[in-house]
Amino acid sequence: MGLSTYEKWKDTGIEWPKSIPEHWELLQFRYLFNFGRGLGITKSNLQDEGIPCINYGEIHSKFGFEVDPARHDLKCVDQVYLETGERSLLKHGDFVFADTSEDIEGSGNFSYLNSDTPTFAGYHTVVAKPVTNNDARFLAYLIDAQIFRSQIRKNVSGVKVFSITQDILKNCNAWLPPEDEQKKIVDFLDRKTRKIDQLIEKKKALIEKLDEQRIAVITQVVTKGINENAKLKPSGIEWLGDIPEHWDIKKLRHIFTFGRGLGITKSNLKDEGIPCINYGEIHSKYGFEVVPEIHELKCVDQKHLETGGNSLLKHGDFVFADTSEDIEGSGNFSYLNSESPTFAGYHTVVAKPEFSISSRFLAYLFDSQLFRYQIRKNVSGVKVFSITHGILKNCIAWLPPIDEQEKIVHYLDALLKKSAQMKRLNIKTIERLNEYRSALITSAVTGNIDVRKFSYKKSVD
Repeated sequence: MGLSTYEKWKDTGIEWPKSIPEHWELLQFRYLFNFGRGLGITKSNLQDEGIPCINYGEIHSKFGFEVDPARHDLKCVDQVYLETGERSLLKHGDFVFADTSEDIEGSGNFSYLNSDTPTFAGYHTVVAKPVTNNDARFLAYLIDAQIFRSQIRKNVSGVKVFSITQDILKNCNAWLPPEDEQKKIVDFLDRKTRKIDQLIEKKKALIEKLDEQRIAVITQVVTKGINENAKLKPSGIEWLGDIPEHWDIKKLRHIFTFGRGLGITKSNLKDEGIPCINYGEIHSKYGFEVVPEIHELKCVDQKHLETGGNSLLKHGDFVFADTSEDIEGSGNFSYLNSESPTFAGYHTVVAKPEFSISSRFLAYLFDSQLFRYQIRKNVSGVKVFSITHGILKNCIAWLPPIDEQEKIVHYLDALLKKSAQMKRLNIKTIERLNEYRSALITSAVTGNIDVRKFSYKKSVD
């Protein structure tokens, strides 16, 4: 990048960073912020109109680093909180941290309000309001750096859920250049990360297009088959239309025996034992199929082999998430593509085939938009959508003979292989870009690159 480092350094007296540029200042967070808490509300208090409100889930999954209600889709709270919750009301440059995380990597996730629109910090959050004139965006880049996060990660408490307290944040160290230098670092990082983020967005758009193409291909093939000359018949179902005349239509109640996953919670999960797939993993990681040998699953105790037999999956068994936070996720599932005994865990519905059938064909069928339509039109809920046994049992499946099911599976596996490879390649590229972005931020906010004389006219790279 053609950037040098600083010439003069001084020891910090802390574990990391061991040294900083000589003219930078080292301060604990307790001297930079006043701390407080978000509103004492729950999801039931959120609505579509009112005062924007950011909660811990949105910090983790959507609006990390910065939030702007004019650009970001936030739920709201009632105007009454302007009178009763003033301490949780954010102003431009205020920070809000998620006070819990389900993994150590998410400990310290935050947003800062990059807007003049009054916005509330919501449930499970810690509020940090600056009391100095430091550049809020510089502080955001600093807090986003892995070297800063390491302070939080080594001090959080918890096993399944990690708690981020005010005391942990107050004891964190910040290393601060003069204000004019902070602004130069911010300008440099804004320019550099903008280009990286644009590349990442292009890769994400390509992945989204590949996913759309995949679903379109699957829907076409599992509805019409692979024989272009096959005679069709009316299915008798308006939204399904014509299907090959030798295919059968069956309700899922005549294909599966239904049950439930283990009656456990996150506290019952461990690193060793019998692999267990829960609803969160179905939604976020292992949709379509799960293979314990290659997929990283938490486990449950061996004792469940004696007490939880109905929740134990065999090769070809299905497990559906029984709730979803959005309508699009209703019907998300995995099927066990492995001989390894695996349990269905909390918030799941188990579906075990009653006769010889290609589970992989059914997986492709369940992944199609036409099949999902049945579930989405029948689920109940507003904030959370429930997928019940009754809904699944009344869904219909359109089935070719078993030998044709296998041919369709072979055809789709081969056809979608290249698409899957392209998706994996783009995911890896995004990972590398994010790693580069993270390394760049860390270098800039620790003084390992000196951007004070960087010329943007000559090059941004």
